[in-house]
Amino acid sequence: MMVVYWGSMHIPFGCHSWDCSHKAFAEADTFFCFVELLSGFRDHFCQQLDNSVVGIRSTISKLSMLLKQHDEELWRHLEVTTKVNPQFYAFRWITLLLTQEFNFADSLLIWDTLLSDPEGPQETLLRVCCAMLILTRRRLLAGDFTSNLKLLQHYPPTNISHMLYVANKLRSQPAR
Repeated sequence: MMVVYWGSMHIPFGCHSWDCSHKAFAEADTFFCFVELLSGFRDHFCQQLDNSVVGIRSTISKLSMLLKQHDEELWRHLEVTTKVNPQFYAFRWITLLLTQEFNFADSLLIWDTLLSDPEGPQETLLRVCCAMLILTRRRLLAGDFTSNLKLLQHYPPTNISHMLYVANKLRSQPAR
């Protein structure tokens, strides 16, 4: 049997009848990973916490500050010039963990990154969302409110590996 490692998960290819013990635990392992991923985001779904430091508004504000820290020109264009409030696009990105922006296979790569990052899924998700904005920078800077909102609510096809690379670079990259 060959095992391929991707992030923190291993994917077995092939199964000999004498070595299929991992199959018995696949469902439980998958459920554990799913619960682990979603448990860090549960406060986003509690209306009483919306305005608290753990609520969805605080998380969206953190994304805005992360963008401002790494690309103040883009942040200013979106939030000041064109008045595209991050809640208009980031609410869906964050609460649905980007599953509406990307196909299933790409979503799995993103989720694997969220699960395997030592900084935790929340911080990693914010970096991925910030990378999404940075990767569409040229189009966003050229756009107005309507075109930018349409672009961000219907994110264009992108190279997921490159997007995750950019997100990872935001971790170590000093602010501009």
